[in-house]
Amino acid sequence: FWIFNAFCAEAKLVGNLVSMSTHERIKAIQKMPETMKKKREIRNKVLKEITKKSGSRRNQLDCCTQCLNGVAVSCRRFKNSLSEYFHLLPLWHKTLKIIGGEFGTSVLSYFVFLKWLLTFNIFSFLINFSFITIPQFVAAEPNNLSFTGLELITGAGYFQETVLYYGFYTNATISKTENGASYNMQLAYIFTVGIYFVICLFSLVFSMAKSFRKNFIDPQTYSGNAIKLLCTWDFNITNEKAVKLRQKNLSTQIKEALFEVNQEVLNFSLKERVVRIIIHLASWVASLGTTVAACAGVYFLSINNLKLFMKEHKNDLESQAAMLVLPVVASLLNAFIPFFYSWLGLLEKFQNPRHQIYVTITRNIILKISIVGILCYYWLNIVAASESQEVLCRDFYRGFYHLVNAIALLCFFLRIIGTTVCVSLGVPEFDIARNVLDLIYAQTLTWIGIFFSPLLPGIQMISFSIVFFVKKVSLMMNCQPPRKVWRAAQMTTLFIFLLFFPSLVGVLSVIAVTVWRLKPSKECGPFRGLSSIYAAISEWIEILKNYPGSKWVVWIYQNLLQSELFFFILSTLLLIITYLYWQIIGGRKTMVKLLRKQIVN
Repeated sequence: FWIFNAFCAEAKLVGNLVSMSTHERIKAIQKMPETMKKKREIRNKVLKEITKKSGSRRNQLDCCTQCLNGVAVSCRRFKNSLSEYFHLLPLWHKTLKIIGGEFGTSVLSYFVFLKWLLTFNIFSFLINFSFITIPQFVAAEPNNLSFTGLELITGAGYFQETVLYYGFYTNATISKTENGASYNMQLAYIFTVGIYFVICLFSLVFSMAKSFRKNFIDPQTYSGNAIKLLCTWDFNITNEKAVKLRQKNLSTQIKEALFEVNQEVLNFSLKERVVRIIIHLASWVASLGTTVAACAGVYFLSINNLKLFMKEHKNDLESQAAMLVLPVVASLLNAFIPFFYSWLGLLEKFQNPRHQIYVTITRNIILKISIVGILCYYWLNIVAASESQEVLCRDFYRGFYHLVNAIALLCFFLRIIGTTVCVSLGVPEFDIARNVLDLIYAQTLTWIGIFFSPLLPGIQMISFSIVFFVKKVSLMMNCQPPRKVWRAAQMTTLFIFLLFFPSLVGVLSVIAVTVWRLKPSKECGPFRGLSSIYAAISEWIEILKNYPGSKWVVWIYQNLLQSELFFFILSTLLLIITYLYWQIIGGRKTMVKLLRKQIVN
């Protein structure tokens, strides 16, 4: 009788487990107060029962449903195989593991960020090429200019009559046949760029929140080092090289964790504290003074650029060379002044390496954003207000191409010089702050220039690919691991935040000024002849008013997009959600601390 009751109870238990979802079933089996052997038996019986039921259902399915299921399974297998293939690519997988094992997570965070930016630019290039460039090919006329190779540096000559620049794009509605479907280039241009920036905004906010939750809120971050030491080995690894690489990674992670636990708090005397404060203040005065001097030089050069260079050079080659002066000077200042900031950081002798990187990043971001702001003022006010339409079509829309090109070439030559000439100075450490700010600066210029050169993300994509491999080789051959090993999991969150603010926020401000206030050229570009770029949308809305089926678009435009109240309510809701989310974060942190105390007890 007892055996019969036990059998019935087990059959009832199996029946209940079969009716559960997969996640609920796993949780229920884990919570059972049974041995592992008994749990496995129950799990196997449940799986057999599910197989029987699915088999009987499969016989009842018609041919069409079976075909759909087969297609779904094939797509899932293709997706998994494709995912495994991408994970095996050296750029995404193996190289990052080697760098993490040799140099720690602090240096690895730079390459992870570089890979993330590279993916971002690939997405941007595909969008612009699909919706702006390909339609322009349909309406484009043959390019009769000859290619000399100098265009790769100057961006002039042959490239002036290509889809690389805003001025080449037509303002007409593209149509292959008279009565066929048409493509409005003005609307395609402004909506493609606008939707792309909206996607960038949400993507950065989502990535920032995800990284913040992973590195600041996740309770796993607070787990002890014993788990890392005893429970993280992957016994599926059998290859000797993979075993050694995994050992290096675990060793570096444990060293980083122990550095934070065993970090000594030095007690300085009053005299030593005063000396350190004076050194910090002097370093900040020197860094800010250097920034002001650099910005003043760029401002003077930009103000006099048209007058000193453009009017005095009648030769086309000399004129092209003169146009490169401002981008080259700006790039040289951005390339060499950060070395001075890094030296100041060493002079200040921070106790924690993370503090040194944060201070150096702050000084670099002030320098680079200030120079970018002056250059934007030059292009949006001085060049855009120029009466010469030739200068407007030629200098304005090529400015950011010159800057991005100058940055790529300078970085390449500086790396060659550092590899071959400066070996006698000793083996350096990898400067994370300077290299990360170079990436953010380059991406900021790409975002600003994307409106005036739609294929600029493609150039940046090639540049970042080259930078990745050059930096990897340089790191392995010329750099030593950090003397102080420290955990840098939170650095990625900081990098994404800096890319969001002030980088993307500043770019959106520049694009907004360009779209709403800047008067387009009368001779080139898809918005030629309009009072402003935004006027293209206003004219489109006026046309839609004549179509009854499009009244809802007109209503949204008039009552939402043009309403200050709507954006005020939207901003208020966003602030409320942010505040609530911040309070939830605080509550979770408190709960994690209480749970840690309970574990210790």
